[in-house]
Amino acid sequence: MTATLPLTARDWASDQEVRWCPGCGDYAILKAMLKTLADIGSRPENTVFVSGIGCAARFPYYVSSYGFHTIHGRAPAVATGVKITNPELDVWVITGDGDGLSIGGNHMLHLLRRNVDLQVVLFNNEIYGLTKGQYSPTSRRGTRSPSTPMGSLEHPVSAGAFALGAGGRFIARSIDTQQAHLSGVLTRAHQHKGTSFVEVFQNCVVFNDGVFDDFTDKAIAADRQILVEHGKPLVFGKDKSKGIRLNPSTIALEVVTLGENGTTEADLLKHDETNRTLAGMLLALEPPAFPVALGVVYCNPATPFEQDLYAQLESAGAWQGTPDIGDLFRQERTWTVE
Repeated sequence: MTATLPLTARDWASDQEVRWCPGCGDYAILKAMLKTLADIGSRPENTVFVSGIGCAARFPYYVSSYGFHTIHGRAPAVATGVKITNPELDVWVITGDGDGLSIGGNHMLHLLRRNVDLQVVLFNNEIYGLTKGQYSPTSRRGTRSPSTPMGSLEHPVSAGAFALGAGGRFIARSIDTQQAHLSGVLTRAHQHKGTSFVEVFQNCVVFNDGVFDDFTDKAIAADRQILVEHGKPLVFGKDKSKGIRLNPSTIALEVVTLGENGTTEADLLKHDETNRTLAGMLLALEPPAFPVALGVVYCNPATPFEQDLYAQLESAGAWQGTPDIGDLFRQERTWTVE
């Protein structure tokens, strides 16, 4: 019997030259993904990466596995077909904020509500990078770009809130440069049965450099990020002196300082990743008033779509018997075309 040797991150890297702009956050996401694939023991022959169009969509070329570089916004549809055809495959969807939430918004919505067992990794840099810097669905109001030279008048889409509203059962967030955290989130996404949606805040050094500095800059990151963990109090800050609690009067989240007015850790909310209402509140937090919630914000598994589909097909076969195309042609109802 031949033993299967474990693979390293280097084994997962393809022989293709990685071609993104120098300093692009995509490099960091690729590095974290290759490490994750090695750590979780995935096998190239059972792994498929499906992408749409955009900078992120080059991803399948750089992973030594099966891959499809599809068309704009349609990666969720193609990936659904792949998973339904062969449920044993491990399928990853790689998309960007423009690809996945504009022309691909419809396909993303139906993937999430169906709960197909695959992982979606959405690179969010709040801009269209490949087509030279136009504003995207996640761009902030006032964003100046070639397509909005006087500033965008539109309110941005929250990727996480969209996924939650579409019926997503696993929603997580991370940052391109936080390698250990990102790899941990990708591992959790892979473990989840059903559609996993991971938003990665990714820097575009050319067209939107520093757009996330208000919570990723090292000088303020500890006070602008909260790493949520199931069952643990919502504590953050350089010295873990701040927390989030539910104000009983307003029924809204608020930031408090531990030790002030007798506030203790017991007064804080504990993260419950199965609580959909809490997930919606955490996804809505924005700096500077609140920290950005990172980690697994929501995880409440349900039966994957393809499992129910195959059970239904099996039931239909038992009910109707084995179909015969000859019987179909010999049915009583016929049509004459003149």
